[in-house]
Order: sequence, then C-alpha cells, then structure tokens
Amino acid sequence: MDDQERETPVWGRSIPGELLERWPKDENGEPEPPRFLCHRNGVNMEDAMLVSRMESYGIPCLKQYPNNGVFGKLILGISGTGTDIFVPSSLWEDARVLLQGSELYSEEE
Repeated sequence: MDDQERETPVWGRSIPGELLERWPKDENGEPEPPRFLCHRNGVNMEDAMLVSRMESYGIPCLKQYPNNGVFGKLILGISGTGTDIFVPSSLWEDARVLLQGSELYSEEE
C-alpha cells in the first residue's frame, strides 16, 4: 500500500488537544494536512521510540492504529496491527531524513 492509498487522519475529536496546539497552521490558522511518514510495529516499541525521536527534534507526530488497532491499544496497551505515523506536510522532508538516519543506525547494530 503506497502513501496515496493510506487513509489520512481528519482533524476532529480523536486528535489530542495538545498535539493540535503544536501542529503547524496554514495562513488561515487551520492545521496543515498530515502526511504519512511510515508504519511501525508496536510490539517492540518501535513506534514509541520513533515518535519520541521526532518530537525531540520538534516534529509533532500523529499516530493512527489501522485495522481495529485502537481496540488492541486500549485492551493490551499495544496495537497488534502496528502504528501509522503522520507528520505535518511542511516537516515531512526533515522527518524522512531523521527516519533514514534511525534506520541506518539500527542496521549497524
């Protein structure tokens, strides 16, 4: 499934208010569209570590749990289907550079 086929999150009640406050706004004051960054497995905390890395560089991340993963997150604390990670469109290039750096680091280990 490529980036175009993924469901893009819609700003609404499911988006935490704190994240919405930090998300970049367009010239009309509306949140800029999120762009798909990657899909990570949630079992070994790959998703949490990647989001923490992005956030430490000032890139807010929106997490979405596909295929009823929200239910697993609620009951088990992890999503068995993994996590789709979205970033602001204007910061996508920076996020890709950070993502590639983390993938290179994990290959060296």
